[in-house]
Amino acid sequence: MWSHRRRAVALVAAAILILSAIPLALAGPRLVPATVGGEPRWLLGPYGDGLRIDGARFFAFFIVAYVGYVLVVATAPVLPRRVLWGAIVTAVALFALAPPLLSQDVFSYISYARLEADHGLNPYTAVPADVPNDPALPFVGWRDVTSDYGPLFTLGSYPAGLVGVPAALWMFKILAAGSVLGLTGLVARIAPGQGADPARAAAFVGLNPLVLVHVVAGAHNDATVLLVVIAGVALLLARKEIASGVALVAAVGLKTSTAFALPFAVLGSRSRSLIAGAAAGFALTAALALGVFGVSSLESLGLVEQDQAATSKYSVPATAARLLDVGVDPVRYTALALYVAVLLLLVVWTLRGGDWIRAAGWAALGLLLATDWLMPWYVIWVLPFAAIVKDRSLRAATLALCAFQLINRIPL
Repeated sequence: MWSHRRRAVALVAAAILILSAIPLALAGPRLVPATVGGEPRWLLGPYGDGLRIDGARFFAFFIVAYVGYVLVVATAPVLPRRVLWGAIVTAVALFALAPPLLSQDVFSYISYARLEADHGLNPYTAVPADVPNDPALPFVGWRDVTSDYGPLFTLGSYPAGLVGVPAALWMFKILAAGSVLGLTGLVARIAPGQGADPARAAAFVGLNPLVLVHVVAGAHNDATVLLVVIAGVALLLARKEIASGVALVAAVGLKTSTAFALPFAVLGSRSRSLIAGAAAGFALTAALALGVFGVSSLESLGLVEQDQAATSKYSVPATAARLLDVGVDPVRYTALALYVAVLLLLVVWTLRGGDWIRAAGWAALGLLLATDWLMPWYVIWVLPFAAIVKDRSLRAATLALCAFQLINRIPL
C-alpha cells in the first residue's frame, strides 16, 4: 500500500513539475534580455510572444516547479522508467524551443565566434564593440570585454561564426539541450557503481528547473563543459586513465572554472597514466591556444580571476554582507579563507583514502559558496557530483543552494 501511495506522489510531483514548467518556457519577451536588440521571430522562437508574463509570476511558477522537482527527486526510484525519462526528454525539449531566457551570454559566444571566423579578429584581444555593424552586436550584453572562455571552447564555436546569427543561436541551443541529456544519461550510468540510485541521479540533473531555464533555454555552455568533466570521471572509473586525464584537462580548456576536478582525480587515483594523459592534454591545449590565438588566449585565466573579484547581488558573500550590514570585502576574504581551509581538509581526506568524487563535489560546492560572482547556471558544476555519490549532506546542501538561486537574474 505504501509503495502505491509513494508512486502516486511521484506521478503527481512529475505532473506538477511539467505543468509549471510550461509557463516558464512560454514566458515571453519580458524574460528575454536580448530583446533590447529587437524582437525578431528567430529570437523568440516557435513560442513567439508566449504568455507575456512578468518577473513576479515567472518567479511564482519557478518556485512551484522547484517544489515539484524536489518531490520527484525524493520519489524518483519508484517512478516508472518510461515516465521518468519521458519527463526528462519532454522538459528539455520544451526549454530547448524557448527563447534565451534571463541571459544574453549566448550572443557573446556568437559574437566571439564571429570576431574570429567572419572578421579575422582575435576574441582575446578584440571586443564585440570593435565591429559595430555586426548583426550579433545589438543582442550582446557584454560589448566591451574580451572573451573569458577557454581556447578550446572558442575553437569549437568557430562554426557558429560561419553562419547567420539565428542559425548560430539555435546551434548553441541544440548543443545545450543535447549536453544536458548526455550528462543526465551519464550520471545515471555512473551512479549505481557509486552507491547512488540511477533514477534519482537522472532526476537530480535532468529535471532541475535551474538547469532547464538557465542552461537549456539560456543556451549556456556549462552543460557541455560538465559533460566533458563527468566523461573524464567515467573514464577514470573504467580504468582508462590516459583518456580520463585528457578529458579532464580538455574541460579546463573549455572553461577554467572546472579545474577543481582534476587535482582530486590525481590524488584519488594516484595514477601515473592519468598524470601522463593530463600532461598530454595540457600540451595539446596549449599548442592549439598559442598556435591559433597567441599568448593572449592564456590571459583568459586572468579574466576569470577578474570575474571572481566582481560582485553579483545573490552570491553568498554579497548576501551575507547585506544581512550583516557590513562591507562585502571582509565577507569575501573570510569566505575565501574558509574555502582554502576546506580544500586543504578535502585534500588530506582524499590522500587518506576518502572518495575523491565526493571530495570534488564538495570542492565545487565550496567554490560556489565562496565566490562573489555567482550565476544560477553555475549550480550545474556541482549537480552531477552530488547526483552520483552516496552523500545526502552534499545533495541537501546542493538543493539548498539551488533554492537560493531561484531568484537570481529574475527581474522583479
